[in-house]
Amino acid sequence: MRIQINNGRVIDPANGVDRPTDLYVADGLIVGVGQAPAGFAAEGTINAAGCIVCPGLVDLAARLREPGFEYRATLESEMAAAAAGGVTSLACPPDTDPPLDEPGLVEMLKHRARLRDFAHVYPVGALTVGLAGERLTEMAELAEAGCVAFGQANTVILNTQVLLRAMQYAATFGFPVWLSAQDPYLAKGGVAHDGEVAARLGLTGIPVVAETIALATILHLAQETGARLHVTRISSAAGLEMIRAARRAGIAVSCDVAAHHLHLCENDIGYFNPHARLDPPLRSASDRDALRAALADGTIDALCSDHTPVDDDGKQAPFGEAEAGATGLELLLPLLLKWASETRLPLAQALARVTSDPARILGIDAGTLGIGRAADICVFDPEARVRVTRERLKSQGKNTPFLGVELAGEVRYTLIDGHLAHTSPL
Repeated sequence: MRIQINNGRVIDPANGVDRPTDLYVADGLIVGVGQAPAGFAAEGTINAAGCIVCPGLVDLAARLREPGFEYRATLESEMAAAAAGGVTSLACPPDTDPPLDEPGLVEMLKHRARLRDFAHVYPVGALTVGLAGERLTEMAELAEAGCVAFGQANTVILNTQVLLRAMQYAATFGFPVWLSAQDPYLAKGGVAHDGEVAARLGLTGIPVVAETIALATILHLAQETGARLHVTRISSAAGLEMIRAARRAGIAVSCDVAAHHLHLCENDIGYFNPHARLDPPLRSASDRDALRAALADGTIDALCSDHTPVDDDGKQAPFGEAEAGATGLELLLPLLLKWASETRLPLAQALARVTSDPARILGIDAGTLGIGRAADICVFDPEARVRVTRERLKSQGKNTPFLGVELAGEVRYTLIDGHLAHTSPL
């Protein structure tokens, strides 16, 4: 279908475009920016007056809960949430049940995602069989099945010799290694940041040193093996300083941060709000401020939703027993806009953190409005204010610390390969 998107402000960070102009789509591709190609006749028009037209968002961490956790969410519900959030490409962690450690599981997931006008799914394969940290998976076979990187989700490989061998294997084939940084012994039993709030509420804390000790290990092994390392969901100022030092030493390392960590800190636990039970935990206000600044200056490469839908039974429990995680696909864009507004960052620079920058980390051809590229497009109204409610969330998981909060930024249209996947007209 041939579509003309007119009257909008087109922002394409990858190509340095930021101006009012029209966009032209045909046969699932972008065929014109500012000027229609010869012979183009639109079959449909999208009026983007007052809206931003940008590449579809690329999310580095979205749990789709299939296979194995359909009682928490389904592929259909979470893909609808992705489209509603303007997300057209996403990476899903390997902590499904069973984990993504066999090619057949990866192929099944990608096949199901292709059945409808769903977002493009890029699985992160398990680094070890069953995420048990003992035996390496057949990474080459998993890559052929569609895995773009390999990691352990939120689990840790305790045996550093196994981790060394895994990084050596990955480096040999050029596979990226995605790891979280949290020492399991220092974090054992912890449910909140080890600080004043946890002490006052009587909660077992997870100290910052749990992140920095784990980070030191994986950075040293990355330097030893030459593996391309991506650190997922960095949470502390001390961890950021280690990332900066590693880059100065020539280590190939990138990192991301979860959107809720840009706006919340340990104080937002309030009186044991289970929606604020997250992994990694919400840290101090100074850590939060350091994360905000680091995303702006490029120390943090990308912003992700860390989308983790949890069923009501998992959240309606005392804080220490509640399941960690927050739904985020539909909040990624408004939380980005809130951060950009508060830090006075140019919108084009902010949008790069959820479009071209994560696409670069994934190594995929996305996050751009270049001519000839896939027509994965997000049209949003940056001024529209929306209150976050359970009823508005399309995700099956209604768990977010932002329930009841009014945020600016509403996705009006999402196109995936030129097909209209979501609409919320003016």
